[in-house]
Amino acid sequence: MLSGLSNRFRPWSVVWLTFMWLLLMGEISWGNVVAGLALGTIIVLALPLPPIPRSGNRVNWLKLAAFMAEWFWDLLTASAKVVWLSLRRAPQPRNAILRVPMRLSNEMVLYLAACAYNLQPGGTATDIDLANREWTIHVLHAETDEDIAREIANVEKLERQMIAIFEGGR
Repeated sequence: MLSGLSNRFRPWSVVWLTFMWLLLMGEISWGNVVAGLALGTIIVLALPLPPIPRSGNRVNWLKLAAFMAEWFWDLLTASAKVVWLSLRRAPQPRNAILRVPMRLSNEMVLYLAACAYNLQPGGTATDIDLANREWTIHVLHAETDEDIAREIANVEKLERQMIAIFEGGR
């Protein structure tokens, strides 16, 4: 019983949860620190998370930095496009649900790719089929075949970037 308890306890998670509690309370006091530590400990012990699989994950830091710079630029342009679509007087464009295959072999990398895609306005991965390595995505602007092809190309580009960053071009 105690060995299982020691495997569940993650002190850095307790520290992080305590920090988040202090931010939520808006004041650093002994009472808030003690309450944050107590709540963090209870949460970590009652709701354990599995360890993050880290074996075999190598990161190409230069490609990651380039990806992040491009991702932030895409975030700005996608946000502007969505704002324009919502504020213009024309009717809202048609949207689409598409199935897109993914070649990512690592589930952690697939998760990171889904996060990067979902944080961009205009498209959302609504389902991830791990067995078939396929995403179901919702595209906000799919008026023409070119719009759909462009979004599929964006997903394929994201996939290539993730492979280059995390899987070493396999």
